[in-house]
Amino acid sequence: MSSATSARRPRSTAGHAAQRTLIHVALVSAAFVMSYPLLWMTTSAFRPSEQVLIEDSLWVSNPTLENFVHGWTSVAQTSFGTFFANSLIISVLAVVGNVTSCALAAYAFARLPFRGRKIWFALMIGTIMLPYHVLLIPQYLLFNSLGWVDTFLPLVVPRFLATEAFFVFLLVQFFRLVPKDLVDAARIDGCGHARIFAQIMVPLAVPALATTAAFSFIWSWNDFLNPLIYLTSQANYTVPIGLALFVDASGTSNYGGLFAMSLLSLLPVIGFFLAFQRLLLDGISTTGMK
Repeated sequence: MSSATSARRPRSTAGHAAQRTLIHVALVSAAFVMSYPLLWMTTSAFRPSEQVLIEDSLWVSNPTLENFVHGWTSVAQTSFGTFFANSLIISVLAVVGNVTSCALAAYAFARLPFRGRKIWFALMIGTIMLPYHVLLIPQYLLFNSLGWVDTFLPLVVPRFLATEAFFVFLLVQFFRLVPKDLVDAARIDGCGHARIFAQIMVPLAVPALATTAAFSFIWSWNDFLNPLIYLTSQANYTVPIGLALFVDASGTSNYGGLFAMSLLSLLPVIGFFLAFQRLLLDGISTTGMK
């Protein structure tokens, strides 16, 4: 029995090693297929503009930095840095607005026993299933009547009014995980809702708040539709609209500059994700768990 068992062990070990090797090969192959468009965009950013649509390989024979220089200065009357600044302002304000307003609304739904709380919470969740295009026209008419068109206000002010139901729901689930005994002890010590929220809930909800901040920044930075509708002056354009200026249906398109600026536009998103990576993963893994 012992000799037979010892004879089977090497085969079993070899079989598991071969299986793990095949799994890793399959995963690496799938990762390469998924990342191929990003790799091709990266190499095309260093390729001469006239060769972008001709060569389909990932190898660049004559790398150049002209796409970055021309793309930064020649896309419009304003520098591409203006588009970066506009997107940064809007994204930062969106993060501040969503984190602040959604946290306050979530605390109210999770801890304040007001009348009709369940009904209002159900209505708030129901807005997630409502198509955005249904609200597009009435929102535009409202902001136009307020004189907010061609300003950053339509892109920023709603973020301070807890309009993102997804973030409210995420934070509600997190606030509900806080033990009730902890809140009761704070009330015995004389804490009101303001101190409970600021000194207990917010420090404990840092992972969930970081998740809200990360998604708010990424969604706002990559938003194309809203800036396209509300911003009409080129000086107010954001990065996604600025990238669209490189492609001209009636003239010459600068694909080299397009890919170069697209590569630069990924850097803030990647940097924001790396800065909050640990808190982001903690927030996703713990939110909603009991």
